[in-house]
Amino acid sequence: MRLLVVGKLSGQLSTAVKMAMSAGAKVSHVESIAAATHALRAGQGADLLMVDYDLDIEGLIQANEAERIRVPVVACGVGADPRRAADAIRAGAKEFIPLPPEAELIAAVLAAVSDDNRPMVVRDPAMEQVIKLADQVAGSDASILITGESGSGKEVIARYVHQKSRRASRPFISVNCAAIPENLLESELFGHEKGAFTGAVARRIGKFEEANGGTLLLDEISEMDARLQAKLLRALQEREIDRVGGTKPVKVDIRILATSNRDLVQAVKDGTFREDLLYRLNVVNLRLPPLRERPGDVVALAEFFVKKYAAANGMADKPLSAEAKRRLAAHRWPGNVRELENAMHRAVLLASGPEIDELAIRLPDGQPLAPADPHARAAQAASLAAETATRSFVGQTVAEMEQQLILDTLEHCLGNRTHAANILGISIRTLRNKLKEYSEAGVSVPAPQMGASAA
Repeated sequence: MRLLVVGKLSGQLSTAVKMAMSAGAKVSHVESIAAATHALRAGQGADLLMVDYDLDIEGLIQANEAERIRVPVVACGVGADPRRAADAIRAGAKEFIPLPPEAELIAAVLAAVSDDNRPMVVRDPAMEQVIKLADQVAGSDASILITGESGSGKEVIARYVHQKSRRASRPFISVNCAAIPENLLESELFGHEKGAFTGAVARRIGKFEEANGGTLLLDEISEMDARLQAKLLRALQEREIDRVGGTKPVKVDIRILATSNRDLVQAVKDGTFREDLLYRLNVVNLRLPPLRERPGDVVALAEFFVKKYAAANGMADKPLSAEAKRRLAAHRWPGNVRELENAMHRAVLLASGPEIDELAIRLPDGQPLAPADPHARAAQAASLAAETATRSFVGQTVAEMEQQLILDTLEHCLGNRTHAANILGISIRTLRNKLKEYSEAGVSVPAPQMGASAA
């Protein structure tokens, strides 16, 4: 992460800076509030400000807000005066770090405020295929469109691609297109010149220039309005941007990644997204499967989050009980990895015994996860197999697609005709007729396995 330290580098603050660098932060330094705002305005980006609490923290935050610069602030100071620490928090600081510093505290604060501490946890073959493709294309400068449901980890894999690219030592800048009001997004992306609009008191470097040499992630790009889409298309084609109120273009060298949880092909048909922009962004598509399609990741992710939140809350790292693992694996997780992370954070806080048991894992409404039903799990596995098979049907005839889908579903139902028919949404009679046709054509049809009824 990029850390901007604001204040005079006295002995204790210098020690804190060295600890931050040891924890992986890229540190820059200014001495005054005005210099901090000027540095941010000029494109010296930062993910976090560490500010001496003898300085005017409230004034710094207000000056940044006036320039539409939103970077979290942590205060620091010698002596840990409770009143002054409280004043800093009331002024808008997220945390307070007493000096002399502790290395573990510095690392914990950086991890808590930074978005960088999200490693890739992959165990399921479906995600392993995504990672394999990401590894193949990471070294290029091709634009990548990352699609998937909300909470499935699109920004995590975007950071992974950046870290694997030849731009890894350069900035990774993320802009949430859905979170910034439409009238502010243009200035946020492209910057503005002094006097471009009311409140533009000085030149402001936008995210395109801030990411120069590195990677720019346009998160939830489907929310961008049509006028900005046209300006973005030009930036991608010409590798240059126009600041708001500017008179000449500015060259930029960046790699563009974009994410969307919507169907952009349908958005093109609906007239809300430019087809030419979609072609520019979608040179490579990384589709992240939802968590229900990657069951092998669920327990691994859960164990990672348990360790993370146990450490963050100063609590013992407890193992998951066997029943907790079964219920985690069986749940559908409509909120995907984000929902699982929140559930495990709650579980760490609620668990009272030596293990994190099933009763500690609560849904947002406070209810525990439902008991794992082995029949439901079998049906879920069969349904997943059918979904996975569907994605490999390109280039086949309709009859071939139908045959593959039926046989794969039957195999995952252990040959049980009734279960397979229910999943496929056809009558048992239709299924039997199809299987008879396949057998007569010399195709091997799965027989009921031991313990499964032919039905």
